[in-house]
This record gives sequence, structure tokens and C-alpha cells, in this order.
Amino acid sequence: MTFLLLVTAAAVAGRAGADRPVALALPFAVIAGATVLLTRLRGAVVTMADRITRRRKVTPYSALTEAARHLRSPSLREALPGLARALADGTGAQRSTIWLATGDRLAVVASYPAGRSGAPESAASLPALLSRPGIAYAVPLLDAGELLAVLAIEKPESPVTAQDRALLNDVAHGTALLLRRTALNTELTEHGRRADELVRELHGFRRRLAGAREVERRRLMTQLSRATAGRLDALRTHLTAARATLGGHAAGSALRLARAELDELIDRFRVIARGVYPAVLRGQGPAAALEELVADLDRPVRLTGDLTVRAGWAVESAAYQVTAAALEVLAAEPASGEIRVRVAHGDARVRILIEDPSPPVTAEQMRAVLVDDVERLAVLGGAVECADGNRGELRLYAWLPDRPDTSRESLP
Repeated sequence: MTFLLLVTAAAVAGRAGADRPVALALPFAVIAGATVLLTRLRGAVVTMADRITRRRKVTPYSALTEAARHLRSPSLREALPGLARALADGTGAQRSTIWLATGDRLAVVASYPAGRSGAPESAASLPALLSRPGIAYAVPLLDAGELLAVLAIEKPESPVTAQDRALLNDVAHGTALLLRRTALNTELTEHGRRADELVRELHGFRRRLAGAREVERRRLMTQLSRATAGRLDALRTHLTAARATLGGHAAGSALRLARAELDELIDRFRVIARGVYPAVLRGQGPAAALEELVADLDRPVRLTGDLTVRAGWAVESAAYQVTAAALEVLAAEPASGEIRVRVAHGDARVRILIEDPSPPVTAEQMRAVLVDDVERLAVLGGAVECADGNRGELRLYAWLPDRPDTSRESLP
């Protein structure tokens, strides 16, 4: 540029006789024109130089540094597009793609330059992907023999160099770590969700347990009230009479009556205690406990079904309680006909079917008596159904899951 200015100045000086203002402006006009010309030619010259020397604007080292920055991204969606660009810039590829394994197929999740909008590219398998004509080099990412992803580049106009392979392998190692980190975060999130579900189930079980305890408390109070109210009044009357006539024959008679009432009250308490917590129930199961119960009833009872199968304690206790309460009502008075009780265990349920051909109560009356037991079974996830038959018989069906459940199911 300096040389051009000197030549122009000398030519102007040689024309000393020329118009002086034009002579002074001409050098600057030449300089401006040369500047514009060189600016336009610069891009073409640089491009030609790059083609001749194969010099890249992004070196493999700078591309790896850029890839490492993207690998620190918090999610795959943010990291993968940047990795694809770093691969394309670092290898000078016409296009780079990142394929993720989804089921039995591979699908493009990131590419540079970005692909066309619409359905993402996919391949049926790794061999199908490698056989594509545009794929110049690809690196599969494996975890314990399982294909996770594939990094690929397309270089139709230039060969794949050793530096290109090294860059792809390095980025592949980092991408594998990113995928494992993402999988671990997903697994951790799932474990956290499951822990929350278990906590909710625990709270639900505690609520059900509290409800069952309340039902048992009310049932025990009802049983004690029925067993003691009249007998204690009679015992008090007999003792009062004995004290008033102490020493005479009437006192002895009153004391004998009081002793009889006391013995009956003790027997009744034993029956209640056996109904609330029969010792044989935990040791031998509900079948043995029911056999012990029906032995003291005034009506014959036939037990059939899966009598030897055991379930959880809460389930066995609830099944026994509802059956015992129904049998005590049905056998309260002597009647003709045998009460049939069938126990079945299957499909994760315990079922009890009670049939009485000559019941002393109606189905509506039985439901009123069993209101606490019905509530108890509902707390455990079960239910009770009671109905009158066409011939006057009574049919009671109760079921509950063989282990406590939070769900509320309806009768089938």
C-alpha cells in the first residue's frame, strides 16, 4: 500500500503543470479503491489458503475442550447438540450425528448441522447404521455389553485422520459417563418416588391399624356390656337379700343363687376372652379356633374348605372375628338344620361363606349386629355381604385380602 502511494505521488509530481486540486485528491482516491478491492478478495484468498494447507479454525484440542464444557451440562437435552457441533468442528466433518438406543432401534437425538424437521432419523441396528453410505466413522458406546449410543461423522470429501478418531473416542468416553450419570439420576429419582410411596403406605397402614383398634375397642365394650349388665344386677340383688336375711335359710338360698350367677358370669367372661383373643388362633390358625368355638354352640356347625392354609395375623384374626360373631348370633337359640361354614383361600383373598337354612334373624338384623366387624374388614380392604334366600335361608359372604392393602375393593 505504501509503495502504491509513492508511485501515485511521483506521477502526480511529474505533472506539475496540471490542475493542482485534482493532483492532490488522486492519491487518496486510489488508496480507497485499493482498500475496497483487497477487502473483497480477502475471503476468497483465506478460503483458498485453508484448502491448500487444510488448516482448521477449530483444532482437535479446542474441540475437545468445548465438548468437555458441554459434558458438564445438567441434562442430555442441553449437552448433546453442543457435543455434535464440537465433533463436526473438530474433525472438519460435513455432518456429525449422535444416535441413542431406544429399544431395538437407534435414533438421532442430536446432529450438526441440524437435520430436517419431522420424524427423526433411525436405524434398525448398529450394523444397519454402519452400512449407511454417508457414515465415514462411528464409535459405539457400550455398557456391560449393552449398546447405549453411537457417535458418527460424515466426511465425503476428505479422509478420516488419526486425530479425528482420537477426538471421537475421547468424546465417546465422556458421553458414556454423561449417559451413566443421567441413568443414575433417573434411578435416584425413581427410588425417591418409591420411598415417598412407602411412607404414604406406612401412614395409611397406621391409620388402618388405629381404625381396627377402635373397632375392636367398641366391640369389646359391647360384649362386656351384654355379658355383665344383667348378671351383675342379679348378683347384687342376691347379695343384698343374703345380707338382709343373714343366718337364715333364705340367706343360704340367696348365696347359692349369687354363686350360680357368679359362675355364669365367669364363664361368660371366658367366652368373651376367647372371642377377643383365642390362644389357639395364633398357634393353630382360624380353623382350630373355629372348631373350639363351635364345640360350645347349641347348634351343629359343619366347617369345610381350606382350613389348613395360614395368612397374616391381622387377616386371620379379622376372619375369625366376623365368623365367630355371626355364629354366636345364629346359634343363640336351638334350631333345626346345620349351619355350614366354608373357608377358601385363593387369588390373594380369604373368603368365608356362612349358610343357615333356619336362621333366627334376618339379613338386615345380622348386618346390624356385625356393623363393627364390617367396619374392621373395610379397614383391612375387605367387605361383608349378607342376604336372605328365597326359602328363608340366610347367606353371609365375607372376604378380605390375604395381606392388608390400602385399596378399597368392592364385592365381585
